[in-house]
Amino acid sequence: ESRAASASNKEINIQWYIPSVAKPSNDTETKVLLLYAYNTNPVKISNIKIFSSTSVFSGHLWIPLARIISLRKQLSDLKEQVEILMHSSKSFSTSVPTSFLETLKISPSNKPKMSDVKVHLDEKTEEIAKRCLSEVKALLSVVPAPSSTLTEIPFDVTFQSIRNLEDMFDLANGCTITEGSLFNWTISLLH
Repeated sequence: ESRAASASNKEINIQWYIPSVAKPSNDTETKVLLLYAYNTNPVKISNIKIFSSTSVFSGHLWIPLARIISLRKQLSDLKEQVEILMHSSKSFSTSVPTSFLETLKISPSNKPKMSDVKVHLDEKTEEIAKRCLSEVKALLSVVPAPSSTLTEIPFDVTFQSIRNLEDMFDLANGCTITEGSLFNWTISLLH
């Protein structure tokens, strides 16, 4: 079985196509093609000739290359800010005496990975995040909506969710995002 034939979780796969010649004829700006496929329930495909599912979706969007490059830079800056905030809160939390942790009987296997811990954003970083996510929403919305800045962040901000978001706009590699609040928000834009 190949990975393409089954998905044990909800997931979305993002790939980019940068055409060398094939460009929409009525546009003067360079655009790239976002290709996506996602499933809302676990899927196992044994025969593609008879496969039929109501939980598998796919599509594409033409997106201006200049906006992708700009957004990628902003997301990289946001990821850096989140990492700084994580390390500053981590240094605070590691100052707790080991004996206290032992009395709580916290075992290493029960601790969440640091990249999955929700990060509390300062005001500056939250504004950067809202601007980035507003641009993501504008680019991925199948039905164009009036451009406006988000008033709240629509998913849990963790280092991993911001890294996944940055990877989503990596033109060279694309990404796969599994179920969670970022997954739910992303597919809500593509409906």
